[in-house]
Amino acid sequence: MQTVLHAAALVPASIPSPDWSGFDIPLPWGSLRIHAYALCILAGIIVGLWLTSRRWNRRGTPEGSLWDIAIWAIPFGIIGGRLYHVFSSPDAYFGPGFDGTGDLSLIPQIQRGGLGIWGAVLLGAVGAWIGCRRAGVKLTAFLDAAAPGLLLAQAIGRWGNYFNQELFGSPTTLPWGLQVDADNANFPPGMPADTLFHPTFLYESLWNLVGVALLLILDRRFNFRRGRLFWLYAMYYTLGRVWIEAMRIDDAEQINLFGITTRLNVWTSIFVFVAALIIFIVLGRRKPDEPDTPYLDGRSPADHDAAAPDTDESGDVKSIRDADEDVSDSESRGNLPDNQSDPDRASSREVADETAGGSTSLQEKQPAAKSADEVTETAPEAGSTK
Repeated sequence: MQTVLHAAALVPASIPSPDWSGFDIPLPWGSLRIHAYALCILAGIIVGLWLTSRRWNRRGTPEGSLWDIAIWAIPFGIIGGRLYHVFSSPDAYFGPGFDGTGDLSLIPQIQRGGLGIWGAVLLGAVGAWIGCRRAGVKLTAFLDAAAPGLLLAQAIGRWGNYFNQELFGSPTTLPWGLQVDADNANFPPGMPADTLFHPTFLYESLWNLVGVALLLILDRRFNFRRGRLFWLYAMYYTLGRVWIEAMRIDDAEQINLFGITTRLNVWTSIFVFVAALIIFIVLGRRKPDEPDTPYLDGRSPADHDAAAPDTDESGDVKSIRDADEDVSDSESRGNLPDNQSDPDRASSREVADETAGGSTSLQEKQPAAKSADEVTETAPEAGSTK
C-alpha cells in the first residue's frame, strides 16, 4: 500500500509545460529552425497516409495513385488551413476591426501555429479532386478510404499546440491541468503564474483517436461507400469540436446568430454537423451503384481491356493479321489456272487437237488433270503477274 501511495505521489498533479519547442540546423549563412509544431504536423501526415494507403490498396486501386492524389491534396490542404485561420482570427494580421495595425508578414509563418481544419479539409478536397481526376478514380472513394487516416493525422498534429503553448482552455483545478509558462505570449494577462488550464489539445487528440477506432469498426461492419464514411467522420469530429472549442479562451472571431454570440468555429462545427447528417441520410436512401468500383467511368482496367485490340501470343493484332492472310491466300488462288472456269481456253485446245488429225476425243488426247499441288509447282510464282 505504501508503494502505491509513493508512486501516486510521484505522478505530477498537472501536465508540465514543454521545455523544448524545436531545434536549429546550422547553415553557412545562419541556421534553420525546425519547430516542434511542424514536426507534429509532418508526423500526422505520414501516419495518416500510412493508414490511408492500406485502406486504398485493399480497394484494388491503381498502384501509386495515392501519391498522385496526395501531391495535390496536401499542399492545397495546408494553404486552405492557413487561410481559414487567418480569416477566423484576423486581428493579428489585419488589426482589430481591420484597422491596418496588424502584421501581414505573419500570414505565411505557419511555424508559429494556426491551421484551421475546415479550410484544410475544404481546399484539400479540391486538391484531392484534381489528383483523382488525373488518376482516373472517384473522389468519393478516396474520401471514404482517407477518413480514418485524416482523423488520425489530426490526433497527432494537435500535439503541435502543446509545444507552442497555445489554444488551451479555461482555468481548472483538475489534476491533468496544463501548465503554461507565465512569460509566454499566450498566457492570459492578469492571472496568477501557477494557474492551470484545460488541455484542450489533449481532449481533441483523445477524441480523435477514439473516432479512428469507431470509423474502422463501423466501416468493417457496414462497408460504407459513395462518401458516406467521410460524412460520418465530419459528424463525429464536429460533435467533439463544439464542446472542445467552447472551452478555449484564446482570441477568436465572435459571431452572433439567433441571439447567441459564440466563436466562429463553434458555429462552423454546428453547420457542418447538420449538413453532414443530411448528406449521410440522403446517400443512404439512394440505390447503391452496381457494381461498386473506385474507378471513374471508362477508366477501370476492364474498360481498358475491352478497348484494347485483340492480340495473339506474339503480340500481333489478330484481326489485322488474319485479314492479311485472307487477302494473301485469295491472291495466290487467283493466280492459279482454272481450265474449267475458262471455256474459251478449253475450246481453243479442242480445235487444235482436231486439226492435228485425229478423231481421238479431247479427253483421250489430253493427259489426266494434274493435282492442285502439281499445278502449284508448275504455275508461275504468285504475285509475279504485272
